[in-house]
Amino acid sequence: MKNEVAYFGVFTALALIFSYVETLIPISFGIPGVKLGLANLIVVIALYKIALKEAYLLSVVRVLLAGFLFGNYFSIIYSLAGALLSLTVMAVLKKAGGFSIIGVSIAGGVFHNIGQLFVAMLVVETFRVAYYVPVLLTAGLLTGCVIGILSREMLRRLAHWRAEG
Repeated sequence: MKNEVAYFGVFTALALIFSYVETLIPISFGIPGVKLGLANLIVVIALYKIALKEAYLLSVVRVLLAGFLFGNYFSIIYSLAGALLSLTVMAVLKKAGGFSIIGVSIAGGVFHNIGQLFVAMLVVETFRVAYYVPVLLTAGLLTGCVIGILSREMLRRLAHWRAEG
């Protein structure tokens, strides 16, 4: 039990640090809401290393902490919707099998953006923001691929670490 709490603390700290680092990166994609999603690296690794309910808790805690520290109310709502939908889709694909970690991460990136777009439609009370779908799907595909490659490499280096909870 102590180890699990310590691992959860480490994952939370790393996700929060990566969220902060991302705010410091001066690269702007020129598209509102499009980010690399460095903290999602930790969530993907957690999906493969700890119990699913702990991965959900990690995702929620990370969004709330990062939102309160580096964002605002709306960033929390958008990020929470994206994070929960993303993790749900990744967990389903992982359990189904037949998908590489890169494929799982790509789906996570795409569905993170879909979750945020759905919330945007509710907030602005129009479906007109749907024109943004191609841009967000492309961004989710690219960032999901990068995060997937990084996750695969990290998991290779963590292969000696305990199996999934």
